[in-house]
Amino acid sequence: MISITNNSYYLSGLAKINIPVNANWTQQGVSIAGGHGNGNGTNQLYWPHGIFVDDDQTVVIVDHMYHRIIQWKNGHTTNGQIVAGGKGLGNGSNRLDYPTDVLIDEETDSLIICDRGNKRVVRWSRCSGTTQGEILIDNIDCFGIAMDEQRYLYASDVGKWEVRRYQLGEKNGTLVVVAGGNGKGAKLNQLNDSYYLFVDRQQNVYVADYKNHRVMKWTKGEKEGLWSLEETVWGMLRHSCRILMDSLLIR
Repeated sequence: MISITNNSYYLSGLAKINIPVNANWTQQGVSIAGGHGNGNGTNQLYWPHGIFVDDDQTVVIVDHMYHRIIQWKNGHTTNGQIVAGGKGLGNGSNRLDYPTDVLIDEETDSLIICDRGNKRVVRWSRCSGTTQGEILIDNIDCFGIAMDEQRYLYASDVGKWEVRRYQLGEKNGTLVVVAGGNGKGAKLNQLNDSYYLFVDRQQNVYVADYKNHRVMKWTKGEKEGLWSLEETVWGMLRHSCRILMDSLLIR
């Protein structure tokens, strides 16, 4: 079940709003997606993974176990709409295989999806009637993706313990390692199962370093990461998986 509280706002991709230091949330959440047990109905989810919210507060969710991307429009909480996959597990251009993350590329009005089981990153148009996607990056054990304001796409490659960057719009664009890439390990230049990502306005990369139980920050151009924020806080993490930050923290 996915929930949202009154007077709150999901952060998506880049932090676009400031959350006041004294912001208050209600004590009870309101279901906006799922909540009807696990299943393949359009009012159900089964092991949801990545989530993205657009400027209209449409919620796009990776429904991991049913190999689909499903969206709930703001105010429509009964049933979602399948916008990618949903044809069962497979490697065809109309199928997904245990996807893990999704974001919206507003410039092309498309979804970019980590199709992890197929070891690829794919793009699906959001136009009505779209029935298949196109491959952006192949041969990558992708788990998390993020995009910066210059439309660079960042993807974590769990199998290579690294985060790579790709310029959207470039044909045969090269993949550049921006974090990790030095084998599996716990050193400051290594990762051990990099899961989800966050990229700030300065193109610094924050990585949920799952099996090292930490969140790492790679400053743009650096070869080693730093323990993000205070070690006394982040150092107590166990199996860190997802990271989002508001703009007050990343200035």
